[in-house]
Amino acid sequence: MMLTRLKGLFSNDIGIDLGTANTLVFQKDRGIVLREPSVVAVRTGTKDVIRDGVGLEAKKMIGVTPKNITAVRPMKDGVIADFEITEAMLRYFIQKVHHRKIVAPRVVVAVPSGINEVERRAVKDSVTHAGAREVHLIEQPMAAAIGAGLPVEEPAANMVVDIGGGTSEIAIISLAGIVESISLRVGGDQFDDTITNHLKREHNLNIGLRTAEEIKLRIGSAYPLDEEMTMEVKGRDVAKGLPKTLTIGSEEVREALQKPLSSILESIRSCLEQCPAELSGDLVDRGIVMAGGGALLRGIDRLVSKETGLPVTIADEPLIAVAEGTGRTLQNIDILFRVASY
Repeated sequence: MMLTRLKGLFSNDIGIDLGTANTLVFQKDRGIVLREPSVVAVRTGTKDVIRDGVGLEAKKMIGVTPKNITAVRPMKDGVIADFEITEAMLRYFIQKVHHRKIVAPRVVVAVPSGINEVERRAVKDSVTHAGAREVHLIEQPMAAAIGAGLPVEEPAANMVVDIGGGTSEIAIISLAGIVESISLRVGGDQFDDTITNHLKREHNLNIGLRTAEEIKLRIGSAYPLDEEMTMEVKGRDVAKGLPKTLTIGSEEVREALQKPLSSILESIRSCLEQCPAELSGDLVDRGIVMAGGGALLRGIDRLVSKETGLPVTIADEPLIAVAEGTGRTLQNIDILFRVASY
């Protein structure tokens, strides 16, 4: 115990929300200290990361790099797709926030609830090789619930829906444990892909993922808006190969998003159907809390409430709820050892 305390004097423990789209780092006693895209720029055909080619700078390169540089996302559907590049990315982020410290940090990492043992080991190994002295894993819906301020230790149901870039995590929590959960590999990235495919199919317009994300953020919605919106979109004509501009409306974008949204709603209903009767009664009053970037899609809380008949609220800061949850467990070791998944 004394050795652990001494290590704490020379180290700043950190929590990591290792997401498909973005990585957030929480530093003990400082809060969120890093929020950058999970993107790495490498020399084409190699695993060599170019100088300053991680995070925000790398994301700027997506779709605009010369042939000798490739911007890649080493995470796919919430799990590691490329071990070496993920390790390089994590090392860069850890060193960026943990400089001038003698002892390597203890790290808590949020992972999807549906990953298997091999994938868990890959995360622990990557973080260890990136410079951590000790690694603990916590399931993303638990981290999101803690970060959103839900009373997860109470003997009552708390339901959280965390829609990230690569996965949607749906869970019912009681007594600091997950009673029922579904990890669905549908998230914000699938929303972007759906918009891209729709424009190509319906308008012969080829756009990049950055443009699709902009459409989603500016006029995307899950529920009819009081005042519908339009947006001018620029891309390349599939047939002619020339630049093309068209105007698209929020109603059309909403229609395009129906398939991924339906998958999320179906999983929410399935999780509710599996919930024990005693806990179901709690949800009538407590409802559902939504977190993650997908929770910011206009009207998604109204859609979920309509489909489930339950009250739905958005976490105060949905984008950082998971990272906040990892940080709060660092500040309360008792909670960490109760909710950590090894």
